[in-house]
Amino acid sequence: MTNSKSFIQPLDRVAIAFMLVLSLLIGLLIWQGDGVKPRVRSFTWENQQIGSEDLSFSLTFSRPMEPKSVEDNLKIDPPLAGKISWAGRRMVYTLLTPAPYGTNYKVQLDTAQDKFSQKQGINSGIQPFRGNFKTRDRAIVYIGVNPEERGQLILYNLTQEQKKVLTPKDLIIMDFEPFPDGDKIVFSARTNKNPDLLSAELYTVSTGISNNPETKPQTAGKVNRILDSKEYQNLKFDLSPDGQTIVIQRGKRSNPGEFGLWVMPSTSNKSDEKPTAKPLKSQPGGDFMITPDSKAVAIAQGQGAAIVSLEGDSNRPLDFLPQFGLVQAFSKDGSQAAMVKFNTDYTRDLFLVTNQGVQKPLLKTTGSILNCQFDPASPTLYCLLTQLVSKEEYIEQPYLVAIDLKTAKQKPLLLLPVEQRNVQMSLSPDGLGLLFDQVVAQPLNAPSTNALKTDDGAEISTSSLWLMPLLPIADTTTAQIKPEKLPLDGFAPYWLP
Repeated sequence: MTNSKSFIQPLDRVAIAFMLVLSLLIGLLIWQGDGVKPRVRSFTWENQQIGSEDLSFSLTFSRPMEPKSVEDNLKIDPPLAGKISWAGRRMVYTLLTPAPYGTNYKVQLDTAQDKFSQKQGINSGIQPFRGNFKTRDRAIVYIGVNPEERGQLILYNLTQEQKKVLTPKDLIIMDFEPFPDGDKIVFSARTNKNPDLLSAELYTVSTGISNNPETKPQTAGKVNRILDSKEYQNLKFDLSPDGQTIVIQRGKRSNPGEFGLWVMPSTSNKSDEKPTAKPLKSQPGGDFMITPDSKAVAIAQGQGAAIVSLEGDSNRPLDFLPQFGLVQAFSKDGSQAAMVKFNTDYTRDLFLVTNQGVQKPLLKTTGSILNCQFDPASPTLYCLLTQLVSKEEYIEQPYLVAIDLKTAKQKPLLLLPVEQRNVQMSLSPDGLGLLFDQVVAQPLNAPSTNALKTDDGAEISTSSLWLMPLLPIADTTTAQIKPEKLPLDGFAPYWLP
């Protein structure tokens, strides 16, 4: 029989030796401290494409960090102003203004200390970190005026200098509005064989862009009709900020006096069905605009402006502002609105109205208030206005102005020619550029076939697009910023989100 003592002893010796070595290693680690450097475990914008709605990113570390050492050494190239907050091992960087579009960014952290090393007086730096993200391309949409693309919807990528015609030649675009992700555009159009301006039907078209990394973009130019005009004329429409709802002003063909607002989802739950429009049971009104929360619509009714629910009882307005006749614009968060008051002396006042009940006068004009848009990057309101230069002939001259919402101070930007009354403008999503068009009308005696027309019925001969760079209203630079003419012929320019 084999002696078990001689078999066990070598194993015992190996085990004892292993425990001694392990104890020695543990002792060395305790004596030297933790040699594993802290590191960034996750960066929420890593290799992401962000837009103006994305205002904060976070870095999560492998261990609690000394905040000041991180804040002093974090670098973003190109720089982006922001503020930092902490929640345990997670650092959040919130931008003060949207990041400029068409830019690649690098985030770098080479030096920082964790809390434990700092307390023990050990110089154990962080493992160097490199991160990358980019913003969306600067892209615009407009209606073409050249013979080869007349009346068609055109997408132009300013960052890549690429142009795409999105709609077919047989459709004449009347109005359009991009979806919030920029992947589609809803538009109204008539066929080139039908000169009736009230024959417009509603469509969507894909742009070929996907700003959502989880969604594969559709091929650009895929058109889908969503609302016909057989029984009702489609007069105006507005797309909700969340892209889920469309409100349309419609009039019955057999009874022109019967008109009102209709509501429809932008897409159907079933792929083989079209969305269905339903009338909104409320008093008829004029101009309208969906509120930023996408749950209500502001309508000009009678001598005031009513806020009507899109979800609940639309017969009872959520609010009514009798002193204002028109909502010109909402701020993105819905806390402020630019509203127009029509005076008995034919002048117009522009007010800033807040959800706290503040009504602050901003300006008075003898002409018209055509358009206003809130700057997403600063407390500034950009407006396209006109001033009356001849009472006898009622001639208006358009001009652009920036208004400081804190002080109501006006900063004139550009005075436009008198003959170019039909101007449309669009503020870029990063607040750094203002697009506008300059339309040249057809001579009165010129023959026209399916002519393009402005909102007031003037026939368009040609039109150019202009881009004006913007500086903060408080900037003390004395040099006058001049707009740049783009190599594009079109009108009704609109920035993609």
